Amino acid sequence: MKRVVPVVIVVALALTGVIAWRIRAQQAELEGPPRGSGVVESEGADLSARLGARVTALPVTEGATVEAGAVLLELDCAEPEARLAEATARLEGARAQAEAAGASAVAAERNSQAARASVGAAGAQASALGQQQSVAAREAERVASMGEHAALSRRDQAQAAAAGLEDQVRAARASRAARSRQAAAARSQAEAAGSAATAAQRGVEALEAVVRAAQLMVDECRIVAPRAGVVERVYYEVGELVTPGAVVARVVEPAFVRATFYLPNADIAAARVGVAARVEADPYPGRVFDATVRRVGLEAEFTPRNIQTRSDRDRLVYPIEVRVPNDEGLLRAGMPVTVTLEDAS
Repeated sequence: MKRVVPVVIVVALALTGVIAWRIRAQQAELEGPPRGSGVVESEGADLSARLGARVTALPVTEGATVEAGAVLLELDCAEPEARLAEATARLEGARAQAEAAGASAVAAERNSQAARASVGAAGAQASALGQQQSVAAREAERVASMGEHAALSRRDQAQAAAAGLEDQVRAARASRAARSRQAAAARSQAEAAGSAATAAQRGVEALEAVVRAAQLMVDECRIVAPRAGVVERVYYEVGELVTPGAVVARVVEPAFVRATFYLPNADIAAARVGVAARVEADPYPGRVFDATVRRVGLEAEFTPRNIQTRSDRDRLVYPIEVRVPNDEGLLRAGMPVTVTLEDAS
């Protein structure tokens, strides 16, 4: 019994020491800079198909480094190409019709101008004949007023000249009226031809839009990299059918990665966009990766089960995303890391 008492005392002292150490560790943790655990995620773009078709070729493989514009996947393009060919043929026909309509409009406008010019000429002729007729009429009256002093033949000649010019004036005025009607008809024809040419041009513009749309669909038969990076995943094989909107490949930028961790209400004030952070990963003990806060969540969430924060007392946390340069490619997607915010005061 005497031996048991010292053992109990030793055990009690040891437990007391452990509890004290745990308390000091937790206190130090609470007083330290805000930190949390997260998982590395790659930065990249998921590429989707706009049309449904079968995969005909895969020019690249997963893990390949590609430049912007590199073809990652090719789809069967028979149907979009047929639509493009049809639209192109219709456009060529519409352009020919528009060209002919434009030529007709030009010719009709020239005819209208000629008709208006002929109206002017007829009016000028009628005016000149009217003046001549007035002179001849006055001459006939003057000769008639001379009575017997003027020869009968002279009186007859003056009256005949005046009557003849009067007939010519009436004929000229009738011709001018007829030419005016012809000019109005020519003007109407020119306007109709111009409207037809405008409509034909609008038809060409509409078909040009159809051709552009068809060309866009043909371009969608080739899925290309939007930027330089590494092909992380290709989700289809040759011969498989791709549905519209399906993600077919993912291209990531290995020079940068991101990690999301969670902070409780008590620490959220320390997290601001642009604040520096330190990232540590288990595979690289003693290595610290510099990072920068890129996003601070605006809405609180419940603490995820797979994420540990400094304090378990706060069940509501905010997601914080940091961006980490990864020029050496050491940090990989799915790798757990610990993120510590620097003092931004």
